[in-house]
Amino acid sequence: MDGNGRWAQARGLPRVAGHRQGAEAVRRAVVACIELGVDYLTIYAFSSENWKRPEREIDDLMGLLGLYLRNEVAELSQRGVRVCFIGDRGRLSTDIRKLIDQAEASTRENKALTLTVALNYGGRQEIVRAARRIAEDAVAGRLGAAAVEEYLFSGYLDTAGVPDPDLVIRTSGEQRLSNFLLWQAAYAELVFLPTLWPDFRKRDLEEAIAEYMKRERRYGASSG
Repeated sequence: MDGNGRWAQARGLPRVAGHRQGAEAVRRAVVACIELGVDYLTIYAFSSENWKRPEREIDDLMGLLGLYLRNEVAELSQRGVRVCFIGDRGRLSTDIRKLIDQAEASTRENKALTLTVALNYGGRQEIVRAARRIAEDAVAGRLGAAAVEEYLFSGYLDTAGVPDPDLVIRTSGEQRLSNFLLWQAAYAELVFLPTLWPDFRKRDLEEAIAEYMKRERRYGASSG
């Protein structure tokens, strides 16, 4: 979800105004996914590299996240949305962790859409965490070397139980993954939109899905 800062800058507004509008775009995207029959939506809310940003901006982002969790989870649940979080929670505040736990617990049985929020998340860091847990199980005698293969490894990732993405959309015209779902997106179709995230609408999602539908997904095999 890229472009919040540039959206605000173009309007002479503080960056936090862009992040607020970005939260509105998340709400629209969730509704659009439900209407279009999308079963899983994963949003990159805060990367492990975002801690390098100015402290004031980080405080604003975390404040908005807390506000979103307090105000939106009940409505999400009414829409049948299950909310999950991936990433390293250790650096998050106690209040944010409590809100995350409450959101996951209160929406666990919902079926209309699984909304996964990547928070303090990095793809490389996730892979390292998974490798560490595998090593710990091996040292403890719970796992043999011969058992380690792709399916097992996927089960140690933060996204265990969630299908790999078919489509990855990046807004704002940037054309890179930026450490997002590196393992899971190995065969995903990538669509890069010029739209800044706060301006993202249902029509943008429909455009990305239409582009996805044109692609031939071969998973390394020959066409035909």
